[in-house]
Amino acid sequence: METGISRRNFLIAGGMTALSATRVLGANKTLRLGVIGAGGRMRGLLDAAERTGVPFEIAAVCDVYAPRCEEVKQRSRAADATIHHDYHSLLDDHTIDAVIVATPDHWHVRIAEAALASGKDVYLEKPVTHTLEEGAVLLKAVRSCKQILQCGTQQRSWSHFRNAVSLIQGGALGRVTQVRTYWWQNYDVSWVPKPVDVAQLDWKQWLGGAKEQPFDLEKFSRWRWFWDFGGGAMTDLFSHWIDVVHWAMKANEPSMATMLGDKYVFKQWDCPDTIQAAFRYPGFDVVYEGMMSSSIDDGGLEFRGTEATLKLKRSGMSLWRESVKSNENPVLKEDSFIDGTVTHMRNFFDCIVSRQEPNAPVEAGVAAANAGHIGNLAYRKGGLTTWPVKGSAK
Repeated sequence: METGISRRNFLIAGGMTALSATRVLGANKTLRLGVIGAGGRMRGLLDAAERTGVPFEIAAVCDVYAPRCEEVKQRSRAADATIHHDYHSLLDDHTIDAVIVATPDHWHVRIAEAALASGKDVYLEKPVTHTLEEGAVLLKAVRSCKQILQCGTQQRSWSHFRNAVSLIQGGALGRVTQVRTYWWQNYDVSWVPKPVDVAQLDWKQWLGGAKEQPFDLEKFSRWRWFWDFGGGAMTDLFSHWIDVVHWAMKANEPSMATMLGDKYVFKQWDCPDTIQAAFRYPGFDVVYEGMMSSSIDDGGLEFRGTEATLKLKRSGMSLWRESVKSNENPVLKEDSFIDGTVTHMRNFFDCIVSRQEPNAPVEAGVAAANAGHIGNLAYRKGGLTTWPVKGSAK
């Protein structure tokens, strides 16, 4: 059956997508950035920023753990780079154009809201919210000002993800009724906590609005897995994939969620380490599975349609046609040779100058986070929830 998309046209389309993502910021403008949250993810974001080729300098860094501030300051090109332990003082610097926020989740909205109010553009790591209620707060903060906010769902700027979405929306798969998502990681070999000099850590400031509790290295290092600070796999890993689903399928809210979650290995966590979840959307279903003590197969998505299946990972994608001989499949294939965080950061820098909408607008970020929150709500309600919950507001 003719798909309407040849290999040659597909490759040309991919090249155009990649080309359109490489617009360069004005050469005469050096952006002054503020860094808030200077841990491992921030190091990756700054690495990506440097790879964009866009001229910028780190004007200020804020973190409650002093050694991290020093690490980031050392990579700054700005002779006047300053160190802060309270983000409010960083935001008072009117020479800063934009901030990158990569704190634990429970700080995201309050910092983003303050940064926008101070007149700064914001790159906000995902999930953009820590609770369902915070979604409305963040939406209002962004849409009531003229600032740019880019959500940290980098697939939106990754060329082969953009090509995949074009294929799906163009009908190449036929009718899609199921999307399978998965992500496996092994916390026994990755993200192992490193020693912390508590004397150089402002633990009370790190806790923020969370309940008072003594310092705990596991919570400080693996905060995503404790309800006070994160939301486990559903708001960490799943939020990336469900954002792609929302984007491709033009739907952004499930009507029902089921979730089977267990703590089999990491019993000290609040959040489950082993998950099977399912979500009902208008006309299609989404499933997610993952565990945190096995990394074989990593993460990905499969869009299952009546005419074809599209398999999608960060390393590339492939299209598998129904009724085609096995030696002829996949009929299309694209590999990725660059981290999409680079093109996503470039898009953010681009929008700072153009004032255009970024590739990952706030509505998309809130919807992706909400899906994870709804999954967690189902887990905490015994495994099932409809949405919106009867008798309550969203």
